[in-house]
Amino acid sequence: MSQGPRSGLYAVSSALLAMSRHLEVRDVLKTIVASARELLDAQYAALGVPDDHGGFAQFVVDGVSDAQWKAIGPLPRQHGILAAMLHEARPERLADVRKDPRFEGWPAAHPDMSDFLGLPIRDGDEVIGALFLANKNRTKENQKDSSAPDGGCGFTEDDQELLTILAQHAAIALTNARLYERSRELTIAEERSRLAHELHDAVSQKLFSLRLTAQAAAALVDRDPARAKGELHQVAMLAAEATEELRAAVIELRPAALDEDGLVATLRTQIQVLDRAHSARVTFAGHGVRALPAAQEEAMLRVAQEALHNALRHSGAGRVDVTLEKRGTGTVLRVSDDGSGFEPTAVRAAGRHLGLVSMRDRSSGVGGTLSVESAPGKGTTIEMEVPGG
Repeated sequence: MSQGPRSGLYAVSSALLAMSRHLEVRDVLKTIVASARELLDAQYAALGVPDDHGGFAQFVVDGVSDAQWKAIGPLPRQHGILAAMLHEARPERLADVRKDPRFEGWPAAHPDMSDFLGLPIRDGDEVIGALFLANKNRTKENQKDSSAPDGGCGFTEDDQELLTILAQHAAIALTNARLYERSRELTIAEERSRLAHELHDAVSQKLFSLRLTAQAAAALVDRDPARAKGELHQVAMLAAEATEELRAAVIELRPAALDEDGLVATLRTQIQVLDRAHSARVTFAGHGVRALPAAQEEAMLRVAQEALHNALRHSGAGRVDVTLEKRGTGTVLRVSDDGSGFEPTAVRAAGRHLGLVSMRDRSSGVGGTLSVESAPGKGTTIEMEVPGG
């Protein structure tokens, strides 16, 4: 196991540690492929995860540019050498894959490959993937190696042994990533179920009362308009209460992504979605912020969501910018828009607080402060600062 620029125990350890750092399946696959290519000093590497229909559910490559990969076309089918990896479940080491009788060609944009090393990835008796390497980078040392004579396969028996070790650990990493994603799916399903119960308990009775009151108002509108007017006032009150209880039920749920990914990644993902969904340009920047206590991260996320909702739904903004940054001994969230703005004093006096009261409550509840700068025609900036980070 002396070939390659990163040979030895350190290189193997680095590759295994890199695989164990990721929990998302796609990230694990990409790390396995990149580690294998670098460790064995190959030009190309790929990993295929089979589906149940003769193709690949996922196929990750390293050493091929994005433009090349796009030009190659659809994912390969399970045929030829690829099928051998999955169905016969044995290693394949070939001096020239193009001369193998099982070779069936490749698309015109596919890079030319010669020497080949392939290995199945097993989870017990199940083959959960196949790892392929091609075009060993020849050096004077491996050309002189008796197991890789000039004109023979550049991949040696030592390479195959090293790839076998990597594949065994890849199976563990890939299985763990799949279990993690399945666990997250179950968590999301549980949260959705709980939300359904919350909504039913908190809102359904209120909506039932609202319907009855509206029916009573309709029956009275001709013969007793004064009483009908009173019933309609009651309808408005019930509708407002139902809206607040619905908001409380939704906001009470802490997003799973916040627990798993942290505040910066969660904000970035949500803002990317909002940017695609709205005509306004919505941006996010995070600078030097470390993890905060869970309660602070949840409060900052909720304040950001409320501020974004106001900006995108009510202000007519063409641009909304969100930043999260370190300031002195604290962390500051800022949501700024170039919308219509408002006069904060007038809004409070009219009872239209645009969620400002709940944002201030959330800030103070985690030891933070909230400031609002706005004026008609001048846009709005909301800042929340908490200690730490």
